[in-house]
Amino acid sequence: MKILVLEDDRLLGESLEEYLELDGLEVDWVQDGAGVIDRTFANRYDLYVFDINVPEINGLELLRQLREADDDTPAIYISALRDIESIAKGFEAGAVDYLKKPFDPEELVLRIRHRFLTPLNRTIVYGTLRFDPARGLVETGDETIHLGEIQQRIFARLLESPGEIVTTDALCEYLREPSYNALRVMLSKMKKRLGIEIRNIRGEGYLLEKI
Repeated sequence: MKILVLEDDRLLGESLEEYLELDGLEVDWVQDGAGVIDRTFANRYDLYVFDINVPEINGLELLRQLREADDDTPAIYISALRDIESIAKGFEAGAVDYLKKPFDPEELVLRIRHRFLTPLNRTIVYGTLRFDPARGLVETGDETIHLGEIQQRIFARLLESPGEIVTTDALCEYLREPSYNALRVMLSKMKKRLGIEIRNIRGEGYLLEKI
């Protein structure tokens, strides 16, 4: 897997490059938006990891330009902008994930490994449910339920750690327009459709009951 990292902080950029390469990934690291344009003109990548506040062209505008040029390479934002509005802009620009600084570089590696390197043909079993992430299908008895893209991501995230709390902010990052109310409504609908128990742990997040 070949990754293009845009990060103007030298210490963080070097750390990300080191961690990703130790995980067997090929990495090109640049420190400004113009460098991304140059690299993407000459190379093809499997994933972009972009900071937002960088010289030349900021990460949001950069990804918009790439999408307008029919570049659909998945992108993850890493940013010190932590408010919901900034996160929403990141997803609107076309990102598939948003990681708030400061973070442990190993967390980025784990997200990449889970989202992009885990075989998509596996089936996740939860009680009487069988979830096929590749097709977004949940089989329960004789019924097959098709989940939308966002519901797929949220359900997959909850399935990573049944019985453990996933923070509200972490789940909101999967929404195109992140808000606590929108997340609550979506989880309520998922509970009814799938017949599962997702508990709201007040002030902390949500928990998928462990079976």
